[in-house]
Amino acid sequence: MFVGALELDVLLGDVHSLKEKRSAVRPVVAELRKRFDVAVSEAGHLDLHRRALIGVAAVAAESGHVGEVLDACERLVAGRPELELLSARRRLLGPEDD
Repeated sequence: MFVGALELDVLLGDVHSLKEKRSAVRPVVAELRKRFDVAVSEAGHLDLHRRALIGVAAVAAESGHVGEVLDACERLVAGRPELELLSARRRLLGPEDD
């Protein structure tokens, strides 16, 4: 079993409140969850209205499949016009990692 984690640090466009931030981030989180069947959440920068840290996790029997899913998630977020992807960090845990 392989577990992959992806942290996406994004800058939001014309957002002036935490309520507007939720309105921008929630559809992205929902689309990632629905399209790729991953666990996803807003996981950081909760008190900043123009930044968000989106965490994505995927589990699969093969590391290659986990990598493909996380790549697709990163591409989806990078392609959203209302977001600017500042950074993406990835971790992969496998059977040898205790």
